[in-house]
Amino acid sequence: MPEFELPTALEAHEPPEARGLARDEVRLLAGSSAGVSHHRFTELPELLRAGDVLVVNTSGTLAASVPVVGVPMRLHFSTLLPDGRWAVEVRGRDLRPRPGRAGVLPLPGRATATLEEPYTRGRLWSATVRAALPVPEYLQRYGQPIRYPYVRRRWPLSAYQTVFANRPGSAEMPSAARPFSERVVTRLVAAGVQFAPLVLHTGVASPEAHERPYPEWFSVPATTARVVNDARAAGGRIIAVGTTAVRALESAAGPEGRVAEREGYTDLVVTRSRGVRVVDGLLTGFHEPRASHLDLLAAVAEPDTLRDCYAEAVRCGYLWHEFGDVNLLLP
Repeated sequence: MPEFELPTALEAHEPPEARGLARDEVRLLAGSSAGVSHHRFTELPELLRAGDVLVVNTSGTLAASVPVVGVPMRLHFSTLLPDGRWAVEVRGRDLRPRPGRAGVLPLPGRATATLEEPYTRGRLWSATVRAALPVPEYLQRYGQPIRYPYVRRRWPLSAYQTVFANRPGSAEMPSAARPFSERVVTRLVAAGVQFAPLVLHTGVASPEAHERPYPEWFSVPATTARVVNDARAAGGRIIAVGTTAVRALESAAGPEGRVAEREGYTDLVVTRSRGVRVVDGLLTGFHEPRASHLDLLAAVAEPDTLRDCYAEAVRCGYLWHEFGDVNLLLP
């Protein structure tokens, strides 16, 4: 994995629209064994070729942060669990994780969340939520998008949605797809690049914890499996948009790399030692030092390519986090 320090000056504090850019005008750093090159995201169609497939996550972002009544804390709704409970995270005044103790948290609208048992070590809890509305509707009425300290002010939920979002369920935005716009999608299709949708509802990924991924719900439809399999047979490249798309697609792939229709909870952790069976390239944001996402990137790109990309991104002032710039890793 690349070793680097992230200067605070490279944290994106607001959406690109607040910096005077369209969402598709963020910077794009392309890396492959041939080296690195600098672009705007609007140049993506020139970097791909006819027959390539972009695999996109159509999960929509929830307003997953709710205040706890009477105390300076917030509850982050992470993942709906198979037994109907929710994995949740409690955060304190400074918005850092609070391990807390089991108990009942009062929420707006006379709702409650009962913390029952740890879901991950020290951070997430399994909780029973009681509310007058189903949780997604409850969050729409009482919640706000999850916001970490580097984002200095509130932004509406629309700022956290991608153009592909059509199935709400993610605690945090599948942000690699945020730069896509209708005009870029149109140009890609005109250039012969195909799109293959899937869903993975991503949970909260604490910047402080850098913990391993935990199970998340995904769905790979039959049409996407067919598009990917046909493209691979014809020599096309499969390029995942975001680490969530990698995890979902690889969860639906057999040992020989053939993708099948599949849905459910995946606990797959993609690492360099495990490798990838389907994905050839990846469009992704820039990840923090020592983040577990870097293990997944190392399964797609060569170590030298990753090191070169991150060194160049720091040197040239690329921006990190969900409102930042993007990195295209090609074979």
